[in-house]
Amino acid sequence: MQACTLVARAKINLYLEILGSRPDGYSEVAMILQSIALADRVRLQRRPHGIHLICNHPEVPADARNLAYRAAELLQKECQTNLGVEIHIEKQIPVAAGLAGGSADAAAVLVGLNQLWGLGLTVRELQHLAARLGSDIPFCVQGGTQLATGRGEVLQPLADWEGIPLLLAKPKRLGISTAWAYQAFRAHRAASLPSAGSSLSTLPQVLAALERRDLLALARSLRNDLEQPVLAEYAIVGKLRQALLEVGALGSLMSGSGPTVFGLMASLEGAAQACESLRRRFPEVDFWVTQFAPTGILLEPDPHPLDPPRIAS
Repeated sequence: MQACTLVARAKINLYLEILGSRPDGYSEVAMILQSIALADRVRLQRRPHGIHLICNHPEVPADARNLAYRAAELLQKECQTNLGVEIHIEKQIPVAAGLAGGSADAAAVLVGLNQLWGLGLTVRELQHLAARLGSDIPFCVQGGTQLATGRGEVLQPLADWEGIPLLLAKPKRLGISTAWAYQAFRAHRAASLPSAGSSLSTLPQVLAALERRDLLALARSLRNDLEQPVLAEYAIVGKLRQALLEVGALGSLMSGSGPTVFGLMASLEGAAQACESLRRRFPEVDFWVTQFAPTGILLEPDPHPLDPPRIAS
């Protein structure tokens, strides 16, 4: 195999609870992560040596600041290979949006180079390497619906729930870094009254809703502890949440560190109609109609395959 193309899917957080601080500087979390159909495409071309990255998005770095580039470097080092690669990233997932776009691209490089360079690593081994690059990348390697604990790298697959319609909304000129969002949460918590305490975990309700395939119960159980400090700084995020509910979303939540918000919709047709209405109302916001997806990284069939394509699992 000399080249391969991978679909690198975004994720949303159906649940994000911050449990406390860790000695390594990260936060201890409990999250339910869900792959969605919105995706980048990552094309890998085998080269004799070196790493070269090209991306169609002007804000995405093409050097070691890019997680996908660093994923290739990590595999070279850990697998002791001098083989090279040319990485082409076609961005569809918005940048700095709380949708793990950079993490998905890095996961695609890990999965793709494992095949392209014939490394023979298992999914578990790929996820172990992925955790050294970022907390969302182990999930993106496999995707689907998973409970994530620790700092996000300890994963427990849940029953996939494919095809649930979603409407996403992201302000065009607003990006929020994960580091800022967690700092804002800690500052917000420190400023809260001691008697207020932290809210009780609602994780069991979300897990039960997923197990029963109860969309209304899931919509009522959505939670993101990063949302309140972000809403306090960026009013547009709260306005978009409310707007999604007004056009028929069963539930709405900010994903990850934001600023993207999503609405769980009853149908794709309803989501498309709501999307057109909101585009007229919010011209400064990008909207997407998408749905739950069962995997994170998908190897696209080669028009002239030398090896059979397969889904990362």
